[in-house]
Amino acid sequence: MPDTSLRLFFALPCPAHIARRLDTWRLAQGFSGVPTARGNLHLTLAFLGQLPASMLPLLEQLPPRLPLPQLGFDLSLDRLQCWPGGLLHLAPSQPPATLLELVRGLNEQLALAGLPTESRPYRPHLTLARRSRMPCAAIPATFSWRVEELRLYRSLDGRYQALCRWPLGSAQEQ
Repeated sequence: MPDTSLRLFFALPCPAHIARRLDTWRLAQGFSGVPTARGNLHLTLAFLGQLPASMLPLLEQLPPRLPLPQLGFDLSLDRLQCWPGGLLHLAPSQPPATLLELVRGLNEQLALAGLPTESRPYRPHLTLARRSRMPCAAIPATFSWRVEELRLYRSLDGRYQALCRWPLGSAQEQ
């Protein structure tokens, strides 16, 4: 029997209370395009693409190799941007050093495991809508939260399912 292929990525979840606030703000702006479902809001750390399901045990071993107890941090998304191709998103004007350290460490672990890593520079963002454009006048907003969890997600039929969770920072000590 062939191994099932899964579309996978490591990401930071957007907490439910922030996702509700963000969704309310986003709807009030009337952004064009196809909005990201509220339950799918996240900040990708490493996109893995299609991998055999048999790789899951290996992937589950990677985050515990990182210094997770020290990695809880505050994240503030305060810049509305739209990339060519219509990806409307929020980004941090100043990415936290701990976020960049987490991405670097995760990519190192992926490379050591023989898995492909992104060659382009990391640009942290939370996707608001696809096939969109930069609005002429949007009410500025900042969405901040304490990042305390890393997840491995599966993308299936437009929904993201958390397969594994790892606490970061103070959440791990509880």
